[in-house]
Amino acid sequence: MNLHEYQSKELLGSYGLPVLEGYLCYTPGEVEAAADRLGGGLCVVKAQVHAGGRGKAGGVVLAKTPSDARAAAERMIGMKLVTPQTGEQGKLVRKVYVEAGCQIAREFYLSLLVDRKHKCISIVASQEGGMDIETVAHETPEKIITIKIDPKTGFQSFQGAQLGLALGLDVSLLKEFTRIVSNIYEVFLSYDLSLVEINPLVLTKDNQFVLLDAKCAVDDNALFRQDELKACTDYDELDPKDLRAGKYGLSYVALDGNIGCMVNGAGLAMGTMDIIKAYGGNPANFLDVGGGASKETVTEAFKILLSDDNVKGILVNIFGGIMKCDVIAQGVVEAARELAVKVPLVVRLQGTNVELGREILANSGLQITPATTMDEAAQKIVDAVKGA
Repeated sequence: MNLHEYQSKELLGSYGLPVLEGYLCYTPGEVEAAADRLGGGLCVVKAQVHAGGRGKAGGVVLAKTPSDARAAAERMIGMKLVTPQTGEQGKLVRKVYVEAGCQIAREFYLSLLVDRKHKCISIVASQEGGMDIETVAHETPEKIITIKIDPKTGFQSFQGAQLGLALGLDVSLLKEFTRIVSNIYEVFLSYDLSLVEINPLVLTKDNQFVLLDAKCAVDDNALFRQDELKACTDYDELDPKDLRAGKYGLSYVALDGNIGCMVNGAGLAMGTMDIIKAYGGNPANFLDVGGGASKETVTEAFKILLSDDNVKGILVNIFGGIMKCDVIAQGVVEAARELAVKVPLVVRLQGTNVELGREILANSGLQITPATTMDEAAQKIVDAVKGA
């Protein structure tokens, strides 16, 4: 789960990290009032959407006066912000963050992330902070510095000093820089984060560090113990299908294909998508209904699949272990009847009570195409969609 910039800064600021004063606003009038409260001078109006690249897309505007800030908000609120991360559809700007300005001397990039390859948290930093950090990483990777934190010992002060020196900081700044990195690491662990990205971390002309932009991502699997952060979920930023799936305990990820997949088990789901591709089709989603899905869960899964206009056919691929095939078959039949499924539907069942499940499908009177192997199922749904 991603946090907005204003939420990330509130979290980081609570740990004594240097963030500028700012206000969340929903209307141009609120923006002008916020600019007045910030002193009436230089401020920045920032679109609050879950996407990077806001600056180049017009989602970050420098304002010299409160009236300038209001004018910027009038243009920004309600616009579709299109960045490389949003795709052509863009994201609607519903709110903005108005923040005090500062005098920047240097900009750095700093992030902490879960390094799965090395089974640790890694710190990634660069002297080349700002909007073009992706270009820096691609064209001059030698400018990216990575430090791995041993989970047994945690972040050590000497690592902060090493990193600061590698970034070209004056020795007099190393203590404060190390404190900042150490506190970010503490936030990372305490709140089960998977990413903290500060871009840029700036050094002002009076030698003060400021977290000028901040992005935090929370591990979804840890939200059950992070009620404070779970309450920060912005439903407007979620795909309605993702939101519905989450409420029913379904793992759903939308893709750009046209064959809807309903599978139990992440490994089987990945294998199902692969074999659809192997037979010339394109999966429209990853959808894992889990090992203990009920008839109600299956019905909801169908609703999610059919709410995607791109879905031209559905493949149900279930292995009955904890979940019996006859229960799934009955759920598929009831869901297909209730929702009047009109697209081709191929169902492959294996496992506990498989013969009973196949019998239920065969006697349903519905246009359900059975399959016994994954190859057969993939071939049938791909052919059916192409024929349709």
